[in-house]
Amino acid sequence: MLAVPVFSMQGEQTGEMEIDPAVLGARIRPQLIKQAIVAFLDHQRQQSARTKGRSDVEGSTRKLYRQKGTGNARAGNLRTPVRRGGGRTFAKRGPRAVKALPKKMRRLARNSAILAKLQANEVMIIEELHCPEIRTRTMASIFSALGVEKGCVLAMHERDGNVYLSSRNIPDTDVRVVDELNAYEVLRRGKLIFTKPAFERLVCDPVPVRVDASDE
Repeated sequence: MLAVPVFSMQGEQTGEMEIDPAVLGARIRPQLIKQAIVAFLDHQRQQSARTKGRSDVEGSTRKLYRQKGTGNARAGNLRTPVRRGGGRTFAKRGPRAVKALPKKMRRLARNSAILAKLQANEVMIIEELHCPEIRTRTMASIFSALGVEKGCVLAMHERDGNVYLSSRNIPDTDVRVVDELNAYEVLRRGKLIFTKPAFERLVCDPVPVRVDASDE
């Protein structure tokens, strides 16, 4: 069992919560984490760039003038890439094939990333989180009391507009619902902070993992 410290909003440790590594897949899977991160970053690309090749440009396909006897350099039709207004030599053709990753693999990669954070003692739980008004100073003081200096990911059990709006101006700080976490966002920041309900949801939502010879 792994123990995770629980803190109050004032930064005082009030206890610990335990989690079985088997809930998070039992071991860290670096190759799966890399695969999930590459797929996630690939999906962030807009992939809408498109330019015209020589087959897309309007114009006649006839040869401009005969090959020899004019004194000019050899020339083909108007669509050639070497002429102004012609098509691009290596034209961009729009969306590429995206890297697909099944849901169970994405969740297992996320859990492996969380397990890596747990083993590095970079996970903490905040017992109660209240932000009655939109105020950046309030959230900044909470993070300061928790000793968060190099950014963090705050995982919540449900959306809270006040917490999100109060945290978005704090550098290197992300606020996410625990169900929307992915491996890249977990590993991107220094600390991973769960609200208590979010951590309980994570513990109660295991991913079935097939045990092979390498796991034994």
